[in-house]
Amino acid sequence: MNTSGLKYSGYFFVHFTGEDKEYGEQIYFSVSKDGLHWTDLNKGEHVLCSPLGDKGVRDPFIVRSEKENKFYLIATDLRIYSGKSWSDAVTKGSRDIIVWESGDLIHWGEPWAVTVGIEGAGCVWAPEVIYDESQENFLVFWASHTKEEQEEGKHRIYSARTRDFRNFTPAKKYIERENHIIDTTMIYHNGSYYRFSKDETTKNIRTEKGSSLAPDAFVPMSAPVVESLQGVEGPQIFKFNDRDEWCLIVDRYATHGGYLPLITSDLEKGEFRILSEDEFDLGQTVKRHGSVINITEEEYQRLLKSYPIV
Repeated sequence: MNTSGLKYSGYFFVHFTGEDKEYGEQIYFSVSKDGLHWTDLNKGEHVLCSPLGDKGVRDPFIVRSEKENKFYLIATDLRIYSGKSWSDAVTKGSRDIIVWESGDLIHWGEPWAVTVGIEGAGCVWAPEVIYDESQENFLVFWASHTKEEQEEGKHRIYSARTRDFRNFTPAKKYIERENHIIDTTMIYHNGSYYRFSKDETTKNIRTEKGSSLAPDAFVPMSAPVVESLQGVEGPQIFKFNDRDEWCLIVDRYATHGGYLPLITSDLEKGEFRILSEDEFDLGQTVKRHGSVINITEEEYQRLLKSYPIV
């Protein structure tokens, strides 16, 4: 949602690269002019590194705060490379998110940790943000593994609200399903919110449409091509700068294939086309669960000037 009047001409991608190397679970930057062909910044090395909590960050999400003229980047506090098992990560993980702030995408302050997970939650994964114009604050949402009465426990989506990413309202349950659900992303268009979530039980992406950001405002949508993809997670969606077309990217974690783009010209119909491998180039680094924002030409050139390319 661009209400600032800024003219966007490029794209900025923040991501991590995996848990198979020492700095894989840190923050990496890439840029693109068309949203499909990406240039890795900082010679393909990490740019931001977390000294807090688990000393690793995954699933980074960046949001532009138009009223403050700044950016916030939030991420999961987790480092599997350190030897933490996935079982412990699910049931004994951090309840914090890690936050950075910047005014120009170049100069970043020291990160801070905020405990957002409810008491007893086993983890806080894949935090994301969407600005709520009606309440003039940010809705932050994430997946937590929680156990309620007479169940073994499962992943649910929780949410809280903030204006400054330091003070948050108490977390509330946001999405409840019969199956495990993680990795939710949303985009606003023409009066509606479109939501894409990973079903952790079936290992594919489900789509919904909502009239508002209220938990009960969403209804399931049919998106057959998206639903047919197996072994994918980390859905992210962004609008192209120069046309009414959207790009949904999904992380092919099961095959270690990195992100796969899908294109649609009509969000409401849910008709997506999977791009062939020769229609996109994700750069030299494997890009795992991250996020894309639209940027101005000035921001694009500043990033290229500040971080050397490969």
